Amino acid sequence: MGSDRHYPEEAPQHERRVKPFAIERHPVTNARFAEFVDATGYVTVAERELDPAEFAGADPAELVPGSLVFTPTTGPVDLNDWRQWWRWVPGAQWRHPFGPDSSIDDRLDHPVVHVAYADAAAYAEWAGRRLPTEAEWEFAARGGLDGAEFAWGDERMPRGEVMANTWVGAFPYRNEGWGGTSPVGSYPPNGYGLADMIGNVWEWTVDAFTPRHVPPGAASVDRGERRDLLAGARASQAMRVTKGGSHLCAPEYCRRYRPAARSAQAEDSATTNLGFRCAR
Repeated sequence: MGSDRHYPEEAPQHERRVKPFAIERHPVTNARFAEFVDATGYVTVAERELDPAEFAGADPAELVPGSLVFTPTTGPVDLNDWRQWWRWVPGAQWRHPFGPDSSIDDRLDHPVVHVAYADAAAYAEWAGRRLPTEAEWEFAARGGLDGAEFAWGDERMPRGEVMANTWVGAFPYRNEGWGGTSPVGSYPPNGYGLADMIGNVWEWTVDAFTPRHVPPGAASVDRGERRDLLAGARASQAMRVTKGGSHLCAPEYCRRYRPAARSAQAEDSATTNLGFRCAR
């Protein structure tokens, strides 16, 4: 699990053991999430009214439900400033992923997006399942290829073939691929028959994020460092680990289209590239 060759939060590479578990073959789709909402009347975080008391000094008229929507730029920009391609869109939510005038009618087989952690957990409970741990998710993503760079081997594009829905072109202004989410299963499954473990959408796990791995009993992490990392995790319970990368991962910007990759996500986050799948 993990990697010593890429981003610091992926280190150290280490061994884990997981108990037997099942995991869904693909991310939860719009069609399946709609069944959940129809059955329960659930309202997602992105749809809920905002409490002015939580936003001191803000104009109450601007405190309307919405979410973050990726918007391509018109040309090259500074890749250190993510605000140039993300915008807050009032009315954006899972039914209207790009704003009030958009729809999922032609995207029922795409992963549901704009789901915060609480939304994913609520769906999982309704389905009689749960969200996976980070270790379970990474074990499943590797598909039996222990230590391989990608979910399909050690080459990003074997024989020039695009293996997952990641950014193809020049980020964030020219995309020669899907340009957004794709129907689940549009690319070859991994060795365990699982689709979209890499790319398409980032996926929630239950683990609190730490700035690096805390291997059980690892000699490479001394007692003081272990204490500090675990204390940091407890202090940031609102930050969870997400896995898998998304359709926005590009070689020049985000090389997190690998099983070992991980990212911190605030529990109340909802974006056009964030989804989930369940385990049990």
